[in-house]
Amino acid sequence: MTEVVLHIYDVTNSGSDKTNNTIVQINKFFKDGIGLGGIFHSAVQVYGDDEWSFGFCEQGTGVFSCPAGKNPMYSYRECIVLGNTNHSIFKVNQILRELSREWPGHSYDLLSKNCNHFCDEFCERLGVQKLPGWVNRFAHAGDAAVEIAGTTAFRLRQAKTEIVTASKVAYRFFAGVASNNSASPDSPGSSGRGTPRFQANWFKNFITTGAKPSGSDSEEVLGQQQQHGTETPLRQN
Repeated sequence: MTEVVLHIYDVTNSGSDKTNNTIVQINKFFKDGIGLGGIFHSAVQVYGDDEWSFGFCEQGTGVFSCPAGKNPMYSYRECIVLGNTNHSIFKVNQILRELSREWPGHSYDLLSKNCNHFCDEFCERLGVQKLPGWVNRFAHAGDAAVEIAGTTAFRLRQAKTEIVTASKVAYRFFAGVASNNSASPDSPGSSGRGTPRFQANWFKNFITTGAKPSGSDSEEVLGQQQQHGTETPLRQN
């Protein structure tokens, strides 16, 4: 049995002192001030003096180690004891080998597969409690927002496709009716506005102009919502 320790850092690897200072202030306000959360990097220490975490790389595993509490890319904040694991050092090494295969560096994603998600998975396999909610709360909130936006955009696109399809079916129907009646002369005095021939021509124009009435406000709103729903967030922790 050995102790499992979580090491937490402020994410200050932007390359800009101004941005780094802003992140530190955000973390002080949202975590230290109101206890909500912040922008953090985390790593797990178990057996020995190294900590284990996950990050982006183009090839190979994203799992890496460094001396505990001394990752040079970030600003150290604090450590939290998560409990004791009953696994032997040999079992822990086996778990790390498995995680190294399952967490390639190219699969890193700021919102859905970052260092904090890795630490959660590692802690679960060690049999100790997961990370406190505030450590990765911003990523969870952002991931939920992206999922909702993506689902909304998909439904809007699906609705638009169904409208176009229905319009084409209607056009074919009226075109067929007009074709069947093409041999019959129009009744005297008829303007043709309510006949199948007129309706078929109207639907033909409707389809060729994009399956929408001209000047439709709803189509403009639809396009704007689709555009916002497909935005992607930034990539680096």
